[in-house]
Amino acid sequence: MKRAYIYVIAAFMIAFQGCQQPVSVKYPETKKVDVKDDYHGTIIEDPYRWLEDDKSEETAKWVEEQNKVTFGYLEQIPFREKIKNRLTELWDYPKYSVTFKKGDRYFYFKNEGMQNQSVLYVQESLDAEPRLLLDPNTLSEDGTVALSNYSVSKDGKYLAYGISRGGSDWNEIFVMEIESEKKLDDHLKWIKFSGISWKGDGFYYSRYDEPTGSELSSKNEFHKVFYHEINTPQDQDILVFENKDFPLRNFGAGVTDDENFLIIYESESTSGNSLYVKDFRKPNSVFEPIVENFDNDYSVIDHYDGKLLVLTNYDAPKYHLIEIDPSNKDKANWKVIIPEQNEVLEGVTLVGGKIVTKYMKDAYSQAFIYDMTGNKIADLNLPGIGTLAGFSGQKDDDIAFYGFTSFVYPSTIYKFDISTNESEVYRAPEIDIDPTAYETQQVFYESADGTKIPMFIVHKRNLRRNGENPTLLYGYGGFNASLTPGFSATRLILLEQGGVFAMPNLRGGGEYGKEWHEAGTKERKQNVFDDFIAAAEYLIEANYTSPDYLAIQGGSNGGLLVGAVMTQRPELFKVALPAVGVLDMLRYHLFTIGWAWATDYGRSDVPEEFEYLIKYSPLHNLKFGTCYPATLVTTADHDDRVVPAHSFKFIATLQEHKGCSNPTLIRIETKAGHGAGKPTSKVIEEYADIYSFIFYNMRFTPVY
Repeated sequence: MKRAYIYVIAAFMIAFQGCQQPVSVKYPETKKVDVKDDYHGTIIEDPYRWLEDDKSEETAKWVEEQNKVTFGYLEQIPFREKIKNRLTELWDYPKYSVTFKKGDRYFYFKNEGMQNQSVLYVQESLDAEPRLLLDPNTLSEDGTVALSNYSVSKDGKYLAYGISRGGSDWNEIFVMEIESEKKLDDHLKWIKFSGISWKGDGFYYSRYDEPTGSELSSKNEFHKVFYHEINTPQDQDILVFENKDFPLRNFGAGVTDDENFLIIYESESTSGNSLYVKDFRKPNSVFEPIVENFDNDYSVIDHYDGKLLVLTNYDAPKYHLIEIDPSNKDKANWKVIIPEQNEVLEGVTLVGGKIVTKYMKDAYSQAFIYDMTGNKIADLNLPGIGTLAGFSGQKDDDIAFYGFTSFVYPSTIYKFDISTNESEVYRAPEIDIDPTAYETQQVFYESADGTKIPMFIVHKRNLRRNGENPTLLYGYGGFNASLTPGFSATRLILLEQGGVFAMPNLRGGGEYGKEWHEAGTKERKQNVFDDFIAAAEYLIEANYTSPDYLAIQGGSNGGLLVGAVMTQRPELFKVALPAVGVLDMLRYHLFTIGWAWATDYGRSDVPEEFEYLIKYSPLHNLKFGTCYPATLVTTADHDDRVVPAHSFKFIATLQEHKGCSNPTLIRIETKAGHGAGKPTSKVIEEYADIYSFIFYNMRFTPVY
């Protein structure tokens, strides 16, 4: 009887603590300036324009004051430290990348668990003892220098690797001799949006001229492709390709496996590219244009039997594999090898004299094997509904490797024998969770215009649908990017507490090909927001949750998504989490690489495009006196992709306009960028703060 009484009192105390009123917040006063812009006869005020200068002392002081308020709020949440400790436990397990082969050597990355960055290992054979080749954790004492890119030469002799400082998109490249582990003198700078494509004892890469002003605000004009020969200074690199007539175009280089062809990809946005080819077999050859417009995507898989195998959505919105003869480039002579299917063809790899394809069906992976003439010969049997990642192999080898993951299935590496079509677990993580305790289902719901939208829903088995389950709705919906099932230790914080994770596949993404993407662009962008709102309404109507227990989250373009729907339907959500978001739709194209996003968004300097941008731009649709959800904006002071001014101006306006006591805070990471390369300790701290903020404002107390 006494024990039962103690349990009742404990339950009462937990419930009482969970129902605590969040503390009131006193926000810093943000200066306003008299700045107005005339958009085609419409005057728009921009009183926080001064916050666009992220280098000024005044902005730095504002950042310090905002962080002081935010962390003061977060520090008083009673279970914050417990969430951080549990997240640390969940994070601490060995993680492996997919093994790949160059020359006779095998390479892979491993993270022991809590390392800030994964470490690169090399093996002389599959049976040999691995040796550490590159530990990115030693690149800086404070963990702010991250490995951003890498490429091993075709003979397995050299490693070229890129680093990013403070999360910036700007990269530097260094070179290491693999046998001796000697770092060479090569040091290349001012590299951005670049691969590393080897040919002989050198490689092709893309760069800009050294910025004359702030690196953060550089407009990224006149991208160029260079060839660098190892053991030479950068000023001797050979300029390979540029286009002086179009400063806002990007160029990437690729080399076929036999090093017979150099491929140049030219683009002026995030989708669609032209294609140029140089045939090294011909003396004094020049670049020949294969495609000279940006209407479709083209990716050269390799050179085979005198032809280029190309993955494209030309005449195939869901992509197909075609064969192009570079000496007879007329489209009438293009030959289809693998025709377009009902599913999206995501990737193609040549292994063991066969073609391995990765398809996406309703946002999860399927894989099939074809012969070189395009006849299907086998299925690659995957463990379940999830995502096939990083299929790697060589044209003449029978052994390949791939990774597989799902929402409660940590990434596992498989070795695949192409001759027998058999897979075996090669490296599996050991993590303290029971995947069978959770279930994943996929539902299809109707958006505002009747379009069926798929959504994954993950939760504990035997979940009670009582409308009171803390639910996180995550979305993106843009740039032809697909959201597929993947494991995240951070989400287990929610799932362990009986919460629900929901991920819809919104229009604007690539889940169903080119038409699905275009249905969420420009004047059709509202479809994306409608899809997300309809997902929330489905979860509420199905009694998974209710507006008091529903949080929304998205980053970058997903940050725009969250900003748009929280301003359009503020009553529908309890918590909003826009991360590194594009929130000022009238000026986004003026900063760094923003101009490249216009094919998805449009631009405010075009009258008809301004008309729809102003209708949903999150910054410009905040209304005085409206009760917005509890909001935690996250950004970083070194984000040179989506500059922090978006988040700064949005939160300043939100704090001014708010019409209730819901907190509206901004968490600004210092010495960090758009998201990649952040130390593990910083990631854990950020997610501990995010989940603490979610639970606290839902008045839900997690039990540990």
